Amino acid sequence: MTDVCVVGVSVYFLDVETRCPLKFGQETLTSVTCCRVRMTVRDRHGRLADGWGETPLSVQWAWPSNQSYASRHRAMRQYALQIGELWARNKCYGHPIELGYDFLENVRHQSLGECSASADGADITYLAAMVCASSFDIALHDAYSNLHGLDVYHTYTKEFMSRDLAAFLTPLENSPIDFHGQFPGDYLAKEPLKTIPVWHLVGGLDRITTEDEGGDALLDDGYPTTLAHWIGADGLRCLKVKLRGNDGEWDYHRLVRVAETAFPLGVKWLSADFNCTVDEPGYVNEILDRLRDSEPDVFAHILYVEQPFPYDLEEFPIDVRSLSARKPLFLDESADDWQSVRLGRSLGWSGVCLKTCKSQTGSLLSLCWAKAHGMPIMVQDLTNPMLAQIPHLRLASYANTIMGVESNAMQFYPRASLPEAAIHPGMYRRSRGLLNLESLGTTGFGYRADEIVRTLPKPAGEFVA
Repeated sequence: MTDVCVVGVSVYFLDVETRCPLKFGQETLTSVTCCRVRMTVRDRHGRLADGWGETPLSVQWAWPSNQSYASRHRAMRQYALQIGELWARNKCYGHPIELGYDFLENVRHQSLGECSASADGADITYLAAMVCASSFDIALHDAYSNLHGLDVYHTYTKEFMSRDLAAFLTPLENSPIDFHGQFPGDYLAKEPLKTIPVWHLVGGLDRITTEDEGGDALLDDGYPTTLAHWIGADGLRCLKVKLRGNDGEWDYHRLVRVAETAFPLGVKWLSADFNCTVDEPGYVNEILDRLRDSEPDVFAHILYVEQPFPYDLEEFPIDVRSLSARKPLFLDESADDWQSVRLGRSLGWSGVCLKTCKSQTGSLLSLCWAKAHGMPIMVQDLTNPMLAQIPHLRLASYANTIMGVESNAMQFYPRASLPEAAIHPGMYRRSRGLLNLESLGTTGFGYRADEIVRTLPKPAGEFVA
């Protein structure tokens, strides 16, 4: 048997300051705490192995609220520690997808009262809870494959899993799709990409050129300071443009302004990201129709539109077919799990953006469900620094996305990842519009963690089975 159980968990909090602000909808990020987890597993023969996982606890993205940032941040840290304790108390054996699924679907839901994370009386959102739980799930996958001496993506087959996809996923009603006898590996690329086209994030506060008025003073820290500089330095071909979602004129002109600068410099594709700030499809339809009629070149090069509407699809079940008829429309914040993807498809969403911050297990199951139902895939960033970057890129390399991967930690806190970049330079430095994964190790996620010279803080929590 290849099953494992968890016997130890250590939780570390690493605080990172941004070099420039990153605007998320109505809020702005200037710092982030990364939750790094070391998990120890044991098989039935007594063999032990460690694995690592890391996720930025991006409060503004995962828990938009009028509650104070400090209270939400404190609640997410506390929730992560409670998740660590729950994992150490979990005595079950299994494959990481089996254990991860059971934990996320059963143990965590049953323990929400026990894990009473809140911010000034406001309960933690489901998305924020998923972000807190993801580091542990990623570490479990890493530890399992390290124990077996295999790359993590070689363990998602019937040789290692006791349950097929039918145990986790339900197809649409009256669908001919049958998940019996299928496993995640059946939906992944047979040959992963070694180089990946990379998307750059154009934040709502970013300067396009040095001639732009307003905003903060230009930085002088050795990194590019404007979009034009970034395009030239990194050979960018794909830009994700953050928009306001409550000012149609600003959003329209922002897309046009970005295109006017970027297209002559070699950029080929744009995406429009409204970050859940739009109330109804007409707002986005009007912008797209105006671009189609007045700026057809800009319209033609918008590859997809990302998550304009509130992320809780059950509370806001907006029919989006009029928008997805104009441009592919991708779930992001709403894609908490495969059930959310199923609901999104019924409302007319075209595709789904995967994020490892929602767990490796959840991302793989959402990928399988979406692909089985003909939904295209993107892999999007949570401004992943340090170890968090590697599982993120690994997923993109196997997912057969519509166009590469988003990666922007090098824009907002490049120095945070210097120890990891010394071992994996191609994964932390964009060149010719690409990221390079050729430095990966042979087991787990390929971190080569023993070679990375990073001094960790004292664990915020240590839990033993």
